Amino acid sequence: MKAMILAAGKGERMRPLTDHTPKPLLQVAGKALIEHHIVRLARAGFDELVINVSHLGQQIMDHCGGGGRWGVQIHYSPEEEPLETAGGIQRALPLLGRQPFLVVNGDIWIDYDFGQLLGYRPAPEEHAHLVMVRNPSQHPRGDFKLDGEGWVRELAPGETGLTYAGVGVYTPAFFSGMAPGKLALRPLLDDAIRQCRLTGEYHPGGWEDVGTPERLRALDEAVSSAR
Repeated sequence: MKAMILAAGKGERMRPLTDHTPKPLLQVAGKALIEHHIVRLARAGFDELVINVSHLGQQIMDHCGGGGRWGVQIHYSPEEEPLETAGGIQRALPLLGRQPFLVVNGDIWIDYDFGQLLGYRPAPEEHAHLVMVRNPSQHPRGDFKLDGEGWVRELAPGETGLTYAGVGVYTPAFFSGMAPGKLALRPLLDDAIRQCRLTGEYHPGGWEDVGTPERLRALDEAVSSAR
């Protein structure tokens, strides 16, 4: 199974840190965010990775290179302008192949064992499988809920659910109906929920959406002290 790390965003909320450094190269405990992912993926048995790049993308390519120092092979999917999540994945499909693949947001930190998803094979009616986490303070309602059989469902008005962690397994079929170009992931997820094609699981461990400089500093202190 291949894995894709999403690393093309501009990181507007992280400015001025991202004016000269792409967000995935910001440091946590002395290591770039994207490197934390690469190390975990390599340890889990993923040996072929795809990284999409746009904003200051050459820095990411220079830093990660071909992946040899981690024992993986890295391919790059360049975007002239960031295509958002679904658009970026759709652009990279020729590199990802015809089998299900893992996707990880490059601007999160998570202690999830990626090995649990290595070789994951969705059921015929299933087009994607999401990893969900408890809601952070900046997103108290969450995104979706999980029913007792592991299917992802919409939130009813006033209902609280779980937050999509930015980690999931997707099939090429999930993107089959979209035209090339810029597109967020949420509309496709909502459509998959309506068609009962989206499953999920809950991860109770550590996770952080590194969306502001304050969150980056807090995460850096937490991970550094834990070591």
